[in-house]
Amino acid sequence: MALDELRPDALYHLASSAEWAEHQAAGEIAPPSLGLEGFVHCSYGRQVAGTVEKHFAGATDLLVLELDPSALGDVALVEEDSYGSGQAFPHAYGPIPVAAVVASVRVR
Repeated sequence: MALDELRPDALYHLASSAEWAEHQAAGEIAPPSLGLEGFVHCSYGRQVAGTVEKHFAGATDLLVLELDPSALGDVALVEEDSYGSGQAFPHAYGPIPVAAVVASVRVR
């Protein structure tokens, strides 16, 4: 699947296949950003290509994980300007249950 085929308003998280395997084993998506910044970075489909270009340009192993917002449980999803970009990105304030992942697509 190409990045331009993602649903524009769907919720996504980016991870390497190794990170995804770690998340699956743990039962939750809790990347370092959760401890460092207090949230898990996410993007809407319309933002994923820009996120990949800016933060994963050299990545050779990258998955796009589609998330079901209704399966986040008590995790708050807050739209905030990321790094002064002028765009509101969804941030998940807590570990995301692996059960919230409804699809996994390799983009690299």
